[in-house]
Amino acid sequence: MQPGFWDDKERARKIIDMLNYLKQITDKYSAIEQRVEDAELALEILSQEEDQKVKGELEENLKGLQGMVKDMEEKAVLSGPYDSYPAVVNIHPGAGGTESQDWAQMLLRMYTRWMDKRKLKYRMVDLSQGDEAGIKNATLTVTGDNAYGLLKGEKGIHRLVRISPFDSSARRHTSFASVEVTPLFEKDVDIKINKEDLKIDTYRSSGAGGQHVNVTDSAVRITHMPTGIVVSCQDERSQILNRATAMQILKSKLYEMELRKKEEKLKRVRGEKKDIGWGNQIRSYTLQPYQLIKDHRTGIEVGDVQSVLDGGIDIFIQSYLEKIMTRG
Repeated sequence: MQPGFWDDKERARKIIDMLNYLKQITDKYSAIEQRVEDAELALEILSQEEDQKVKGELEENLKGLQGMVKDMEEKAVLSGPYDSYPAVVNIHPGAGGTESQDWAQMLLRMYTRWMDKRKLKYRMVDLSQGDEAGIKNATLTVTGDNAYGLLKGEKGIHRLVRISPFDSSARRHTSFASVEVTPLFEKDVDIKINKEDLKIDTYRSSGAGGQHVNVTDSAVRITHMPTGIVVSCQDERSQILNRATAMQILKSKLYEMELRKKEEKLKRVRGEKKDIGWGNQIRSYTLQPYQLIKDHRTGIEVGDVQSVLDGGIDIFIQSYLEKIMTRG
């Protein structure tokens, strides 16, 4: 209601978004309080007389209360400085050609299915298909409640053990792929980039978009020469829009790099860069000779590998978040 509040629309939008976020939390807390009061009242009644209807209502109330508390616990652990931000997810195959490229595509499918279940919105910014199968690279931007906070624990090396569908001798192969997760900062992020430090290439998009995409060099690849960071975008129909998106992602990556240099506490935002190979994996997915998926950081194991590959990774995400919360 303050006069002039809407004069700066961008600032006003951020304040309204924060207000809505805080209102969601306080509303849920109030709802939990009300359920606790209802449960206490039901227990008082049951202590005086046996009432099956009240008992049934109490059991139903407690089930709902358990889910609400779990949701609040997740919000409490996802209270880091960038947990509420959108995320940039990069998936790269390791050495091994077609085998690793196919594994990278399996991971991409796993994450997009998980995002659909979580009702997170994602946009495929860049996708490079493999020569025979799989992908050489995939870059997605992900938006929704605590997108970065939920995905940050997925960064690292993922290892697959299976009988290769590309091996005529049906031998067992081990493949690796890396997942990078970066918070996507606002467009007005305060970081300056010298044009002389950029190498900008345009090329023909290989993604969807119709005839226009196929006949014009609309895709953009930007290389930041001092750091070696490479960002590509081919999702938009316009070279100008692809360039703007690529620059936003590049700024986010550079801004994050600067923050990590200045503040020791932000080392967890990205983590130590490791080779895509043996000994560095955060999770192993074994399909043969037995079926088991194990997270090496938390010790969580799941035998139903298909459900995980179909997007059922919440158990790994939750256990990781609980571990870092306990660690403080």
